[in-house]
Amino acid sequence: MASLKQGASVTTGARPEEQAIGQERAASVWRGRARRNWPATLSLAFLMLAGVIALLPRAFGIADPLITTPREAFLPPSWSYPFGTDDLGRDLLSRTIYGARVSLGTALVVVVVAAAIGVPLGLVAGYREGLVDALIMRAIDIVLAFPAILLAMGLIAVIGAGWVNGALAVTIVSIPAFARLTRASVLQEKSREYVMAAQTAGAGTPRILFRTILPNCLGPLLVQAAFVATWAILLEAALSFLGLGVSPPTPSWGQMLSAGKTNLYRAWWYGFFPGLALTLVVLALNSLGETTQRIVRRGWRSL
Repeated sequence: MASLKQGASVTTGARPEEQAIGQERAASVWRGRARRNWPATLSLAFLMLAGVIALLPRAFGIADPLITTPREAFLPPSWSYPFGTDDLGRDLLSRTIYGARVSLGTALVVVVVAAAIGVPLGLVAGYREGLVDALIMRAIDIVLAFPAILLAMGLIAVIGAGWVNGALAVTIVSIPAFARLTRASVLQEKSREYVMAAQTAGAGTPRILFRTILPNCLGPLLVQAAFVATWAILLEAALSFLGLGVSPPTPSWGQMLSAGKTNLYRAWWYGFFPGLALTLVVLALNSLGETTQRIVRRGWRSL
């Protein structure tokens, strides 16, 4: 028995009390990291919950946001209507939750499509340089020469209003963010040894760009994705506020804020709760973006 205990001690390389101390130190480090990053953890939980409720509102007993009850118009917040009702007697809680579909859906579409276009453009521009780089970046500079909101409004004036066209306009003005960041990352990475080794091994340009360089640029791109999502939500809300986004009666936070401004002195809750939801989502995305940025700059040990 003594020999077995001795063998176990030799195998583990440490006495039981030393192992316990090491485990306690590791647990203490993780608890400290969790406390330091509780805003990001809370933000991620909030966004996931908001996304699930917005995606499956009926499963949570959320009423139809289009049902009108004129005799219950402008009711203040109560147990029956936690967010009150609007000028047509529609439940503002229901409309706020369904409005999250528009905002979160826009953010998802814009990030995916803008990254799918902007990242390859940045990869090619940074790797090829010369005339190709000049042509791509001049086109990007033309888009950046206009204020984003004005450019989006101009595009909608040409292609028409609506959610699809609004998301398309927001996507177009978001492409430069991914393209410029990707190009800058490629210019830093392409002179490193692992890229030269891939070139020496005879790897083709697509393989070098997408399987060698791109994985090492994902950190900054994840940070950019969080901030682009925030920008997309705000820009979509601004367009809907101006009547250029989602068409009534489909609920949208920007549209509800516009109606709330009109009825501010009659029903303060009309625009308050959609504005609160918009603020919380933007703050949560910013918190995630800042945490990801810190991770990228200092490495995963900074968590």
